[in-house]
Amino acid sequence: MTNTKGGTDVTDGPLPLIVVDGANVVGSVPDGWWRDRRGAAERLRDRLAPLARSGVAGLPGPLELVLVVEGAARGVESVPGVRVEDAPGSGDDRIVDLAAAAGERPCLVVTADRELRRRVREHGAQVTGPRTVLG
Repeated sequence: MTNTKGGTDVTDGPLPLIVVDGANVVGSVPDGWWRDRRGAAERLRDRLAPLARSGVAGLPGPLELVLVVEGAARGVESVPGVRVEDAPGSGDDRIVDLAAAAGERPCLVVTADRELRRRVREHGAQVTGPRTVLG
């Protein structure tokens, strides 16, 4: 978390982890994403970048923000503030792995997928829906 001491931000401990289910969040808006899945993932990545600094869902920035992509969206480059991870198989499985690896640090998974929500909660992650990052 971030505290302010003498006007300087001081981070004590690891940053909260936000993991975004790219396919689920992109798919929540019927804007033609299916014609260009990679382009849709890039647009989502760019939309997420400011949240790494400003915070999201009651978690103040800075945050570690990870966008998990799969299938035709693989190959999207990371940008400052957003690490993009290609899921080698199922995006859901990669998201569960990230939530499990978070350990005691705060972890928030952004998805509307009910089964994925159940799985990450088993590892102590909190969940929220796509509107949290889409505004």
